[in-house]
Amino acid sequence: MMIGKWLDIGPATQIEAGTARTLPVEGADEIAVFHTMRGEFYALVNKCPHKAGPLSQGIIHGDSVSCPLHNWRISLKSGEALGDDKGCTPTIPLKLDNGRLYLLREAVIPGSTGEAAASGPATRAKAA
Repeated sequence: MMIGKWLDIGPATQIEAGTARTLPVEGADEIAVFHTMRGEFYALVNKCPHKAGPLSQGIIHGDSVSCPLHNWRISLKSGEALGDDKGCTPTIPLKLDNGRLYLLREAVIPGSTGEAAASGPATRAKAA
Protein backbone atom coordinates (compact mmCIF):
# COMPACT_ATOMS: atom_id res chain seq x y z
CA MET A 1 0.00 0.00 0.00
CA MET A 2 1.35 3.45 -0.87
CA ILE A 3 0.80 6.49 1.29
CA GLY A 4 2.19 9.58 -0.45
CA LYS A 5 5.84 9.04 -1.12
CA TRP A 6 6.10 6.07 1.29
CA LEU A 7 5.35 2.42 0.52
CA ASP A 8 3.78 0.46 3.41
CA ILE A 9 5.50 -2.94 3.60
CA GLY A 10 3.71 -4.29 6.65
CA PRO A 11 3.89 -4.57 10.43
CA ALA A 12 7.27 -4.32 12.15
CA THR A 13 6.35 -7.41 14.17
CA GLN A 14 6.78 -9.57 11.06
CA ILE A 15 10.57 -9.27 11.43
CA GLU A 16 12.01 -10.74 14.63
CA ALA A 17 14.91 -8.90 16.28
CA GLY A 18 18.26 -10.11 14.96
CA THR A 19 16.82 -11.21 11.60
CA ALA A 20 16.06 -9.89 8.13
CA ARG A 21 13.32 -10.38 5.55
CA THR A 22 13.40 -9.79 1.82
CA LEU A 23 11.12 -7.81 -0.43
CA PRO A 24 11.16 -8.67 -4.15
CA VAL A 25 10.87 -5.66 -6.45
CA GLU A 26 9.70 -6.13 -10.03
CA GLY A 27 12.28 -4.65 -12.39
CA ALA A 28 14.78 -3.83 -9.62
CA ASP A 29 17.02 -5.42 -7.01
CA GLU A 30 15.53 -7.33 -4.07
CA ILE A 31 15.53 -5.37 -0.80
CA ALA A 32 16.55 -6.75 2.59
CA VAL A 33 14.93 -5.26 5.70
CA PHE A 34 16.94 -5.82 8.90
CA HIS A 35 15.76 -5.65 12.52
CA THR A 36 18.64 -5.26 14.97
CA MET A 37 18.66 -6.51 18.56
CA ARG A 38 18.48 -2.83 19.61
CA GLY A 39 15.09 -2.48 17.89
CA GLU A 40 16.37 -0.52 14.89
CA PHE A 41 15.27 -1.23 11.31
CA TYR A 42 17.35 -0.73 8.17
CA ALA A 43 16.80 -1.49 4.48
CA LEU A 44 19.50 -2.24 1.91
CA VAL A 45 19.68 -3.75 -1.53
CA ASN A 46 20.12 -7.47 -0.82
CA LYS A 47 23.55 -7.75 -2.47
CA CYS A 48 27.00 -7.64 -0.96
CA PRO A 49 29.23 -5.25 -2.97
CA HIS A 50 31.91 -7.96 -3.17
CA LYS A 51 30.27 -10.92 -4.96
CA ALA A 52 26.54 -10.04 -4.67
CA GLY A 53 25.97 -12.42 -1.74
CA PRO A 54 22.50 -12.29 -0.13
CA LEU A 55 22.99 -10.01 2.87
CA SER A 56 19.59 -11.03 4.27
CA GLN A 57 21.12 -14.45 5.01
CA GLY A 58 24.04 -12.95 6.95
CA ILE A 59 24.52 -12.54 10.68
CA ILE A 60 23.57 -9.16 12.17
CA HIS A 61 26.15 -7.69 14.60
CA GLY A 62 24.95 -4.43 16.15
CA ASP A 63 24.49 -2.12 13.16
CA SER A 64 26.31 -4.28 10.60
CA VAL A 65 25.71 -7.56 8.78
CA SER A 66 28.25 -10.19 7.70
CA CYS A 67 27.86 -11.47 4.15
CA PRO A 68 27.27 -15.24 4.20
CA LEU A 69 29.60 -15.83 1.23
CA HIS A 70 32.94 -14.29 2.25
CA ASN A 71 32.23 -12.69 5.65
CA TRP A 72 32.49 -9.08 4.47
CA ARG A 73 30.94 -6.80 7.11
CA ILE A 74 28.53 -4.21 5.74
CA SER A 75 27.27 -1.20 7.70
CA LEU A 76 23.48 -1.22 7.94
CA LYS A 77 23.58 2.58 8.36
CA SER A 78 25.63 3.49 5.28
CA GLY A 79 25.87 0.31 3.19
CA GLU A 80 29.67 0.69 3.23
CA ALA A 81 31.99 -2.29 3.60
CA LEU A 82 33.82 -2.14 6.95
CA GLY A 83 37.45 -2.82 7.80
CA ASP A 84 39.92 -3.19 4.93
CA ASP A 85 37.21 -4.12 2.41
CA LYS A 86 35.97 -1.50 -0.07
CA GLY A 87 32.53 -1.24 -1.65
CA CYS A 88 29.02 -0.02 -0.94
CA THR A 89 25.52 -1.48 -1.04
CA PRO A 90 22.70 1.03 -1.65
CA THR A 91 20.59 1.86 1.39
CA ILE A 92 16.82 2.40 1.20
CA PRO A 93 15.23 5.08 3.42
CA LEU A 94 12.90 3.40 5.93
CA LYS A 95 10.59 4.73 8.62
CA LEU A 96 8.54 3.13 11.37
CA ASP A 97 5.14 4.67 12.09
CA ASN A 98 2.45 3.20 14.38
CA GLY A 99 4.10 -0.21 14.26
CA ARG A 100 4.27 -0.34 10.45
CA LEU A 101 7.34 -0.20 8.19
CA TYR A 102 7.53 2.15 5.22
CA LEU A 103 10.11 2.42 2.44
CA LEU A 104 10.68 5.53 0.35
CA ARG A 105 8.80 4.86 -2.89
CA GLU A 106 11.35 6.52 -5.20
CA ALA A 107 14.13 4.31 -3.80
CA VAL A 108 12.08 1.12 -4.32
CA ILE A 109 10.08 1.59 -7.51
CA PRO A 110 12.12 2.32 -10.63
CA GLY A 111 11.15 5.56 -12.35
CA SER A 112 9.19 7.08 -9.46
CA THR A 113 10.02 10.65 -8.51
CA GLY A 114 10.03 12.79 -5.40
CA GLU A 115 12.32 14.32 -2.81
CA ALA A 116 15.30 12.34 -1.60
CA ALA A 117 15.34 11.47 2.08
CA ALA A 118 18.21 10.57 4.35
CA SER A 119 18.49 6.93 5.34
CA GLY A 120 18.97 5.98 8.95
CA PRO A 121 17.67 3.66 11.60
CA ALA A 122 14.02 3.47 12.39
CA THR A 123 13.41 2.61 16.01
CA ARG A 124 10.41 1.50 17.97
CA ALA A 125 8.67 4.25 19.85
CA LYS A 126 9.40 4.04 23.58
CA ALA A 127 6.45 3.83 25.96
CA ALA A 128 6.05 7.02 27.97
